[in-house]
Amino acid sequence: MKAMILAAGLGTRMRPLTDHTPKPLLKVGGIPLIVWHLEKLAHYGFKEVVINIAHLGYKIPEALGDGSEWGLKIIYSDEQEEGCLESAGGIVKALPHLSDGDPFLVVNGDIWTDYDFDTTMKLAPGMLAHLILIPNPPHNPEGDFALLEGKVVDNREYTFSGIGYYSPKLFADVPYGKSALAPLLREAIYEGRVTGELYEGEWYDIGTPERLEAINVHLFNSN
Repeated sequence: MKAMILAAGLGTRMRPLTDHTPKPLLKVGGIPLIVWHLEKLAHYGFKEVVINIAHLGYKIPEALGDGSEWGLKIIYSDEQEEGCLESAGGIVKALPHLSDGDPFLVVNGDIWTDYDFDTTMKLAPGMLAHLILIPNPPHNPEGDFALLEGKVVDNREYTFSGIGYYSPKLFADVPYGKSALAPLLREAIYEGRVTGELYEGEWYDIGTPERLEAINVHLFNSN
């Protein structure tokens, strides 16, 4: 299974920290946020990782290189010319590097978690996605989705973690260009074609300077 890290966002809520540094390179516990993902992906057996880049995107390959430091092959999907294509649009552009028909993992580049990425994940027959949900964090108290007998339903009970396993068929009819992921997921959810699970381990959305400080304090106190 291949993996993709979504790293092309503008990071507007993180300004001024992201005026000169793309958000995935901001340091958490002294380590660039995206490196936490790379280390975990390598640890759990992933070999190839696609990273999309846009805002100050050239700085990410400069920092990470070809991935050999972690025993990975990194492929960069460059959106600097178009500007950020959003989540679904970024996946569509990267799809030729991600899948020859098999499911793949996508993880947001601006989260920190101790979730164990799974190279052996198989989608159930007819399913288009498997989403990892979490208990609602303070910044999203109403939630995004719910679970009913192993399937994701469009009720607000839990929060989407930004971690999902996807069939390339989910993106088959999405045209090239800017495109959000949420409407695509909701359509598949309405069709009953999305499974999910609740993860109750550690998870942080590094969306603002205050949340970045919170995870750094947490990691400092944990050591």
